[in-house]
Amino acid sequence: MKFSPYTDLALETAENICRSASAEGVSMKTEKPNLKNTTITSVNITSQKGAETMGKPCGTYITLESSYIKENDIEAHEELISILSKYIKSLCPKNTKTTLVIGLGNYQVTPDALGPKVVDKVLVTRHIKESVPQDINNSVSSVAALAPGVMGMTGIETVEVVKGVTDHVKPDLVIAVDALAARKVSRVNSTIQLSDTGVAPGAGVGNKRKTIDKETLGVPVIAIGVPTVVDAATMANDTIERVIEALLSESKKGSSFYNMLKDTAEEEKYSLIREVLDPYAENMFVTPKEVDAVMENLVNIISNSINIALHPGIEPNDINRYKF
Repeated sequence: MKFSPYTDLALETAENICRSASAEGVSMKTEKPNLKNTTITSVNITSQKGAETMGKPCGTYITLESSYIKENDIEAHEELISILSKYIKSLCPKNTKTTLVIGLGNYQVTPDALGPKVVDKVLVTRHIKESVPQDINNSVSSVAALAPGVMGMTGIETVEVVKGVTDHVKPDLVIAVDALAARKVSRVNSTIQLSDTGVAPGAGVGNKRKTIDKETLGVPVIAIGVPTVVDAATMANDTIERVIEALLSESKKGSSFYNMLKDTAEEEKYSLIREVLDPYAENMFVTPKEVDAVMENLVNIISNSINIALHPGIEPNDINRYKF
């Protein structure tokens, strides 16, 4: 497998693998919806061999990329909500009656606040499902939501909190929302990944905790993640690669300097960068300065997509009618 810095996105791992050769047990398909500057890529891992190659569990990974996520374009966001809700619904098991939505992350740290902020805007109905009027009762399903916080604040492993609530509520499905890390800066805050394989809280910043998945909870788990940060060493590595490309174009072919640049292995470069950065910026992750504004867009798109996917009678135009 070709060396690549860390990423939570199955799409980026698959791109790296499929660039050199086809991978057994891994398939990738890209579609373009009727919204420009938007693509949807499905990565399916169908065998243990594929899982080992990808470093991810067998399952389906759907990635929505759109430049409109960062823009204040209400019409484009409505279209993205429509697209995303359909894919969320496609991953939901049939006859799902009760869903538990989990918002992973730290509300006090903006790049890590995606999960808790989404939970704030999810339409929760489990506590009133049986007491609402009949005409509304037929339009909504039973939904509960929880933001369990992070271990550094609670002293409790996140999976322990989620497991305890799951055992008590007994949902048919768990949807976990979390922040991730990307390999490419261009994908930060402009990409949404869905998967049916669960999630490891803290993975995006290299602080991976116990996995929240079907094996752990006993019910299917859909993970929704957005890369909000990128590793500082990855950014430095990309910059150096561009410098090397520029130097190669200016250097004489066959010269010792040219050959030295050309033969420098990617892994060697990345390891050297980490070695240089570690004394000053060990485990540093960076996020764009406009993360606050973009986070609100992401929260709106993801929360409304979940609401539409889970509640059968709610259409995009009905969302605000159910807000209190």
